[in-house]
Parts: sequence; structure tokens; C-alpha cells
Amino acid sequence: MTKFKSDFLRTMQERGFIHQISDESGLDDLLAKESVTAYIGFDPTAPSLHAGGLIQIMMLHWFQATGHRPISLMGGGTGMVGDPSFKEEARQLMTVETIESNIASIKRVFANYLDYDKGPKGGALMINNAEWLRSLNYLEFLRDVGRHFSVNRMLSFDSVKTRLDREQSLSFLEFNYMILQAYDFVELAKRYDCRLQMGGSDQWGNIINGIDLGHRMGTQQLYALTSPLLTTSSGAKMGKSVNGAVWLNPDMLSAYDFWQYWRNTEDADVPRFLKLYTTLPMAEIGRLASLGGSEINEVKKILATEITAMLHGRDAAEQAAETARKTFEEGGLSENLPSIDVPTAELEAGIGLLSLIVRAGLAASNGEARRHVQGGAVKINDAAVSDERMAIGMGEMTGDGVIKLSLGKKKHMLVRSV
Repeated sequence: MTKFKSDFLRTMQERGFIHQISDESGLDDLLAKESVTAYIGFDPTAPSLHAGGLIQIMMLHWFQATGHRPISLMGGGTGMVGDPSFKEEARQLMTVETIESNIASIKRVFANYLDYDKGPKGGALMINNAEWLRSLNYLEFLRDVGRHFSVNRMLSFDSVKTRLDREQSLSFLEFNYMILQAYDFVELAKRYDCRLQMGGSDQWGNIINGIDLGHRMGTQQLYALTSPLLTTSSGAKMGKSVNGAVWLNPDMLSAYDFWQYWRNTEDADVPRFLKLYTTLPMAEIGRLASLGGSEINEVKKILATEITAMLHGRDAAEQAAETARKTFEEGGLSENLPSIDVPTAELEAGIGLLSLIVRAGLAASNGEARRHVQGGAVKINDAAVSDERMAIGMGEMTGDGVIKLSLGKKKHMLVRSV
């Protein structure tokens, strides 16, 4: 194992962030002797990033924490194309208005992990690549940038090759994405002295393209660092739950549901996730990782609380932990459980159980809800229900003025009358 001199690469190594580095000794020397600028790009494909992208945000966090300047690059330009890397089909094209709306929504998360207010050299930067991409002259771009790219070499990259080997079409629009990403690296190098691009291992080919383009267009030596693409121990994709994406924006997923996602981490993943997603000292992580038996559940609560605190704040994280404790350990009813509002008139008339389960987000369809009921997984006010034709109304209201709808042991929703 390489013994790094720089604080950043040592941190990345001991916490498990490193998959590949383009020039280990060169990058290590640079990071050890001066403050360096690095970036990671985020394409605005939705109004929020999800937990699968959290590893990239943590890399930027540690980059700043070890004395360097991170750039969170918003893909206002590249988002108009969509990254085809390892995708089975083209992304749906978005309007400029949708892209700008998504960027405005995504931006809110980053201030929880990065300090944008430090001095001119130390403060993180948030930049939109639309600044230079949307105003490009096509003919000039082909002549000045496109001429440096070999189609033969571009076809050899795994991200392209995998798609073509499956005989899935790759549009000319998508094929240009790697050129635009490479050009981003060059622009950031010229404008902000950015020397390093980081990303997931699926971005390796795109980042190397940027290094090569920089060399041909006269930048200083550029570098690449990628992190492993993570799955859980059971092979599930990070950032996905049975109910869909684990969003980072609080208006798309509550702090309580976010906490619950991490509380349900598989035992084998706990030490790895403590390293990647929390800022706990390595000695403390080592102590927690050594605990076994029933104590692993307490460690999972610490994991969930620490990750949630970084995103939602310490108060929200501790409130989520307390809500879970009351709900699961005391069997109580916490006001902080997720809730939905239902018009009183509808409750007075009675709502079908299956419809209510779907409305509460506990199932995607009536068919799925029916299977949950038939499997004995659904409870109303902690009492199991087996009649899928049951109507839920004001008669189910508790003394607290709510109806508690549960799916299994870990998913609960309060139904309120409005």
C-alpha cells in the first residue's frame, strides 16, 4: 500500500475512497506542497441528488478539510446532453428551464458539507459549466477542441463499448458528452487553476480524456482520482431503497426517513459506511467496528445519526433518532413520524385501505398494496388488518387525532384530518 505524504490522500486511503489515481506520486507531491483546486461535476437530472452521490460530496468535504479548494461544478451545459456512461439508453432530454430549476434545488445541499465563505483561496466554489458551454461556436469548437479526439480511442472506453456491445444505440449527441466533460476540465484549469478532477470509477475514461486534452491545449499537468462504485453487501445499488431513491433534499425525503435508511444498513457494511459517510475519527470508528452481537444495532444508530446530522443538522438527526426510539422501542406514537393530510370529508366518507396505502407512499400501486395486506404486513393503529376492501375513516382516529398506518415493523405514516 502506498504511503502518502499529503493529508488528503492519506485520508482518502484510510477511509476507502480511492479506486484509481492517474499519477500517485505526482499528485501526492503537489498536494503536500501547496493548496490545490479540484472539482467534481454534478449533472442536474433531478431536483435532488440521492445518497448514491454522497460519496462524491464527502470527497469534496475532505478535500477542503485538508486545506484545499473544492469546486462543485453544476452541469447546466452538460445536463442538456446527459452522461451516457454505462446507461442502457439515452437520458430524457430536459429543457433549459428544468435544468435551471433542478440546479437551484440541488445547490441547497452543498452548504451542509462545504464552506463557500472562506477567503478567496480557501473557500469552496460553485460553478455552472453553462458559462462556457452554452455560448460555444460549433465550428470553432470542432476545429480547436474536436481535432484532439480520436474516434477509435473514444470507442474503446468501457462506458461506450459496453453500450455498443449490447447493440444499444448511442446517439451522436451522447457521444459528444465525453468531449464536453474533457473541455470542462480544461476551462476550469485555465480559469481557476484546477489541477484535479474526482468522480466515481465510471468516470475514469472521461477524466483521462480531460487530462489528455489539457496536455494538448497547454495546461499544467492535470490529475484524476476516482472512488469505487459502491453497492451494499447484498449487491443493492447505493442510494436506492424499496420505495425508490434516497433523496438528499429534505422536501423530497424527510430527515426521519433518511435516518431510517442508514439505520437499516446491513451489518457487514457498517464499518465501511462509518469511514465513508461520517467524520468520526478513525480510532472511534475502529472501536465501533469491533462491537458485535446486539451492540451492532447501537452502532447503526450512531451511523444513522452522524450521517443525518451532516445533511439535516444535529437537532433533526437526534429528533429522528428519538422518534425511532419511541416508535420501535416504546411502541409509542411520535408526532415526528412522517404524515399525510387527508380532507376530513374524505375520511368521513371512508377511504379504501389500498388507496390510502398508495397515497401514503407505502406502495406504488393498488396491486402492490393488496399483496402487502394479504401478506399480513399492514397495520392500522398497530392492529393487523387482513380485509383489503376495508374502508378507513374517522372511526379509526386515535385520541391524538391521527391514524397510524404501518407497513411491516419499520415503515409508519400518520394520517391527519384537515
